Amino acid sequence: MSELREAAFQSRAWPFEEARRILKRYEKALPAKGHVLFETGYGPSGLPHICTFGEVARTTMIRRAFEVLSDIPTRLVCFSDDLDGMRKVPGNVPNQDMLREHLQKPLTSVPDPFGTHESFGAHNNAMLRRFLDTFGFDYEFVSATEFYRSGQFDEVLLRSAERYDDLMKIMLKSLREERQKTYSIFLPIHPETGRVLYVPLKNVDAREGTITFDDETGREWTLPVTGGNVKLQWKPDFGARWAALGVDFEMYGKDHSSNTPIYDGICRVLGARPPEHFVYELFLDEHGQKISKSSGNGISIDEWLRYATTESLSYFMYQKPKTAKRLYFDVIPKAVDEYHQQLRAYAGQDAAARLNNPVWHIHGGDVPQSTLIVPFAMLLNLAAVSSAENDEQLWGFIRRYAPDASPESHPDLAKAVGHALRYYEDFVRPTRRS
Repeated sequence: MSELREAAFQSRAWPFEEARRILKRYEKALPAKGHVLFETGYGPSGLPHICTFGEVARTTMIRRAFEVLSDIPTRLVCFSDDLDGMRKVPGNVPNQDMLREHLQKPLTSVPDPFGTHESFGAHNNAMLRRFLDTFGFDYEFVSATEFYRSGQFDEVLLRSAERYDDLMKIMLKSLREERQKTYSIFLPIHPETGRVLYVPLKNVDAREGTITFDDETGREWTLPVTGGNVKLQWKPDFGARWAALGVDFEMYGKDHSSNTPIYDGICRVLGARPPEHFVYELFLDEHGQKISKSSGNGISIDEWLRYATTESLSYFMYQKPKTAKRLYFDVIPKAVDEYHQQLRAYAGQDAAARLNNPVWHIHGGDVPQSTLIVPFAMLLNLAAVSSAENDEQLWGFIRRYAPDASPESHPDLAKAVGHALRYYEDFVRPTRRS
């Protein structure tokens, strides 16, 4: 066993702890599918946000840790639930009146309000992929629409019809009495209107693999559960997707934690072993309220990157994922300086200490040297004291501390100078009295 792998088995860093749990799944036999599958989910009703970054970044850290521990191949799937019906019109997109005409249609059947893609779902999926590609994540994209319509999900959907009563028992326990009367795990997609229907079912025919229901006008329809004619309600879909793909690991926020027994139960009824889970704490805004992409509180990823690097954001995501943390502008300077402190420490550490260092997990073991020789907090102070308006003013002060420093020789410092000036301009200067 290599020194690195031996140290990894002893490491107390949380990605290695999670990776060892995943490896334990296959201590008796290798996965029949030939790989270990990591998954993250995305609801494309809106644009990707900072928590999307956090899920993919943290899952990638665990995947990298697993690859040190084991030679079993791995895959990371980013799954977009784009067959979901559009329940409301987002407030931050154009052509609102047009979108209202398509409420309850799958997002991939709703015209793109921006006019750049074949559907609203395709537009948001493209944003997700561009988002993930920008940060260099290694992943495979899977569209729920394609998954349902191509037949890849058919086997599990037919099994869902066969085991309908058992699946319903799981779901009905979690519902209020009034909701129980009309609930079904299957949501038909109307053959004429294309809308996702929340209607009670009159019959589920396991032998034929069909469902029968009345639409809103009282017309009776019988549809196959295969081929994209129906979709599963979101909780059954969660567990069924695990079963269909053979997912070994998925993380999600604490707001999902009460549903874990439901997801697991669905997966087991459908004949598969539930994945390992990792439940992370939610991010809070400056007032201690949960960050919500619909309300837009907290800080966006674009806002973070206006004042600091991606690596500092990854460092913030690495820290204590099971502890609720404020995610607001004032956490940025601390994250930047601590990240560079860890970079400087890394060079002098042994193998065991390096695997416990956050920067190993941020960079997958290929850790760069820091060229930030002046702390970000000091740059902010310099910008405030000097009322600096451009890079050259700030470099003039920096060269008093480091005469040989330049943007070419110290690229980290050059980036930090630009970030510090923007931070000063946006947060410090407005508070000053003239």
